[in-house]
Amino acid sequence: MTPAIRRYSASLLVGLLAGGLYHLLGTPSPAPPWPALAGLAGIVLGERATRTLLSRSRRRDGDDSAH
Repeated sequence: MTPAIRRYSASLLVGLLAGGLYHLLGTPSPAPPWPALAGLAGIVLGERATRTLLSRSRRRDGDDSAH
C-alpha cells in the first residue's frame, strides 16, 4: 500500500470514528456534509493554486536575475 493510500485510509477511518462518536453523543456534526465537502475542496484548490502561483513567481524572479 502506498503512503498516499495509507493517509487517505487513515483519514477516512478517523472520519468514520468521529461520525460514530457524534451519533453516540447525540450531537449534530459541525457542518452539513455537502457544504463541508465544498469547503474542503475550496481549501485544497486554494492551496494548490497558491503553490502554483508562488512557484511560477519564484521561477520568473530567478530567470530575471540571471539576465
